[in-house]
Amino acid sequence: MTHGRVNPNHTLETQGITGLGNVYYNDMEPALVEAAVKRGEGTLGKGGSLLVTTGKHTGRSPKDKFVVKTDNVADSIWWENNPPMEPTAFDRLYDDMIAHMQGKDYYVQDLFGGADPSQRLDVRMVTELAWHAQFIRTMLRRPERDELDDFVPDYTVINCPTFKADPEKHGCRSETVIALNFERKIILIGGSEYAGENKKSVFSLLNYILPERGIMPMHCSANHAPGNPVDTAVFFGLSGTGKTTLSADPSRVLIGDDEHGWSDRGTFNFEGGCYAKTINLSQEAEPEIYATTEKFGTVIENMVFDEETKELDFEDDSLTANMRCAYPLDYISNASESALGGHPKNIIMLTCDAFGVLPPISRLTPAQAMYHFLSGFTSKVAGTERGVTEPEPTFSTCFGAPFMPRRPEEYGKLLQGKIATHGATCWLVNTGWTGGAYGTGSRMPIRATRALLTAALNGTLAEGEFRKDPNFGFDVPVAVAGVADILLDPRRTWDDAEAYDSQAQKLVQMFSDNFEQYQDHIDDDVRAISIG
Repeated sequence: MTHGRVNPNHTLETQGITGLGNVYYNDMEPALVEAAVKRGEGTLGKGGSLLVTTGKHTGRSPKDKFVVKTDNVADSIWWENNPPMEPTAFDRLYDDMIAHMQGKDYYVQDLFGGADPSQRLDVRMVTELAWHAQFIRTMLRRPERDELDDFVPDYTVINCPTFKADPEKHGCRSETVIALNFERKIILIGGSEYAGENKKSVFSLLNYILPERGIMPMHCSANHAPGNPVDTAVFFGLSGTGKTTLSADPSRVLIGDDEHGWSDRGTFNFEGGCYAKTINLSQEAEPEIYATTEKFGTVIENMVFDEETKELDFEDDSLTANMRCAYPLDYISNASESALGGHPKNIIMLTCDAFGVLPPISRLTPAQAMYHFLSGFTSKVAGTERGVTEPEPTFSTCFGAPFMPRRPEEYGKLLQGKIATHGATCWLVNTGWTGGAYGTGSRMPIRATRALLTAALNGTLAEGEFRKDPNFGFDVPVAVAGVADILLDPRRTWDDAEAYDSQAQKLVQMFSDNFEQYQDHIDDDVRAISIG
């Protein structure tokens, strides 16, 4: 039985998906939250938030993600990064998943991927869980109600957590599977309740489709100056580098916190919501994000809470350190209503350097920007065992390798061309350690990082004096108002300068070793970048 508002010429039945139970089309937030609670999928939290857990999967499963190797994409997919699935295996997977769905209730949300109407992707999300429907309705762009009457999906995503894949039969790795079929325009997700798979599947689609239109898809946050979208900044960064925190500057307008496109018209958010980490979230440091955790419809994922009061515990990571909340953009007071910006005037690449080597901010030439974009460096601590203080480098090309269907150089050349055309200034910002590596030094003061970013974005930083970094060759400011001079020279912050030199050379070598894979695919100016 069909419930809700839908284009009668484009129901699941007209797509050939029949035999389901009740199908709820485009329910709004009150109905979805009510359904999730009634079905036992979650608990009603303070302010009408929805408290849910995701079982054994508390994060994405990148090793279980496959691209179907059809003729139309065989020559354009980065297969080393995107394991192939045979079309016949996908067909079996699809048939078995549809058979599994027979007689069960499903929720359909017809949504837009992209705030720019001329470039958006019309996506149909079919979810087994009501709370997944609420999550993706929050995270993507929501059509006006009358637009649903003519909605025709470009792609359909089916997410069925109770379906278990058969690796031998379905050509996958485990019971969990994410399979993208660009020819059939279908994505299948099975065996995982983690909601982030929904939004990242759409991001992966856009990352494949948009470059053909000359649009740069970016794993970044973005903001612009009040009343001046021309003054737009984008913040590339992997998880934990400060992408959400630093773009949520109360003195600027937030365009979005995670995924954007850069077209000939400017910057546009792919999403209509934010998906923020909540571990150690505090009312004092991030009051607006904190406030969303007590607002109606916010999805609170994998957080421990008091059963009686529903008070959230922001420090208890017993379920996962990857606890999150998903909320609509308009829950942030300084968010852009249109989610559109101008051409980026400043491009910030965020890294969390646990080696304590990189300066807090550096200015990059266009070729250096390509080098660091392709490198996608950050680092994590090796573990929590006592005495283990050696950091571990992480290189994720384009600051988002798991979502990149094409070869990284294709994105790099797109970005390089747009920087050249629009004259963006590029900066590398280290939010990691200073005064020593993890275990010896301390985290970069957030106040200093904000002061440096403010100076970069308002143009005063570029007017000052710079020195050449001896290890990486980029320009480092010598003095910035409100920031201790010693902080700008990492070697001076270490008690043992020779130990710093040794650590710096180790990091330089890690960069060089990682970059070898791109040498045959890049332009001479990027290949000529010399570090160390």
